Amino acid sequence: MKVSELARFFDHTFLKQVATNVDVRRVCREAIRYGFYGVCVPPSFVSYAKKLLIAEEVRVVTVIGFPLGYTTTGVKIKETKEAVADGADEIDMVINIGRLKMGDYSYIENEIRGVVEAADERVVKVIIETCYLTDKEKIKACELIIDAGAHFVKTSTGFGPEGAKVEDVKLLRKAAGGKIKVKAAGSINSYRKALKMIEAGADRIGSSSSVKIMEEALTRTQR
Repeated sequence: MKVSELARFFDHTFLKQVATNVDVRRVCREAIRYGFYGVCVPPSFVSYAKKLLIAEEVRVVTVIGFPLGYTTTGVKIKETKEAVADGADEIDMVINIGRLKMGDYSYIENEIRGVVEAADERVVKVIIETCYLTDKEKIKACELIIDAGAHFVKTSTGFGPEGAKVEDVKLLRKAAGGKIKVKAAGSINSYRKALKMIEAGADRIGSSSSVKIMEEALTRTQR
């Protein structure tokens, strides 16, 4: 894979609680430099990132119900509308994981559909935090995401005890059946790991180590 092709898999991410405008400016500049697909920033910095990237092809991605997912559906919808008004191009939402584990599937489908509608035709990725789910629950989550009209299933927030795993990406890819895409995120911090996720079926990668991964890729191609 060409380095330029690898770069287009990445949502270059900075979602630490201590994020400042300096951090957001840095990740935006890095995204432009390396040709990343998008930057994923906290909701309060969406408008700032949009201004920095207004003339660029880099998409602005933000998170909803992040990182725990247990805010109400109404709050998630309001967050999404505000993010869209601020210039977000894509939305990564966290489902109510407890409700999924309870088997309250109508709740999950309705909250995803509400965010999809509020996103006004923008791409919506649904974070299911795979480390807390059984395989059966992961498959069910994919079914609900498809039925609710979202575009991606995403493995993790990066704030849970475990991030993306190759076996989960493979499982989600199969469960998606070509109807939705797969985003791998969480603990993807090396070129080797990134390639494994892509080989397993990831269409997008979320990582705060994107620059490190790209530098590793560039070093390998220059050997």
